[in-house]
Amino acid sequence: MSHAARGRHRGPPVGAGRANGRTLPQRRAARPRRRGTLHAMYRTVLVTLSDKGAAGEREDTAADAVRAALGAHAGAPFEEVGYELLPDERPRLRARLRLWCDGGDADLVLTIGGTGLGARDRTPEATRDVLDREVPGLAERMRAVGMQATPKAALSRAVVGVRGGTMIVNLPGSAKGARESLEAILDVLPHALDVLRGEGRGDPSAWHA
Repeated sequence: MSHAARGRHRGPPVGAGRANGRTLPQRRAARPRRRGTLHAMYRTVLVTLSDKGAAGEREDTAADAVRAALGAHAGAPFEEVGYELLPDERPRLRARLRLWCDGGDADLVLTIGGTGLGARDRTPEATRDVLDREVPGLAERMRAVGMQATPKAALSRAVVGVRGGTMIVNLPGSAKGARESLEAILDVLPHALDVLRGEGRGDPSAWHA
């Protein structure tokens, strides 16, 4: 998995979108990506939600674990095009998700953290605020695999869904949980992203072939 020098913000300009009173750009279709060639590079954004991380009090080891999982996937077809480390604030995450999805610059957005029962855990709510459609089977798969290791995985409220042509996946905030949850669905993601780009086999009867 390739990515530029890491920082707390890399992506669409902060001044764009419905943030600090400004207006969101109109939603655009995803850029054409080598149509007819399956499993091209999938533009991937990592957004970590952590009050302590955003304040510089904690290293973002979960993002590194996610990068390792993506890089270990066969063919490593995931290209990191953005990374953000944000506090656990629902309005701010909602605005950033809209920008990444509507700007046509990302095929996949992976949020990390904020999926539990803590008072500040609001990632699923912010994600649902922007989704067009949910993909519940992927969230169920992550929980099912997690519960094989610990029953506490049942407490995860993570959601997976689609806005426009971009898929959003909520991952837990721990390095181990984030990596294991991602690995539980990693083999399915390329096909799902191909379908969203109009390049995969969209007929559900073909998914069981």
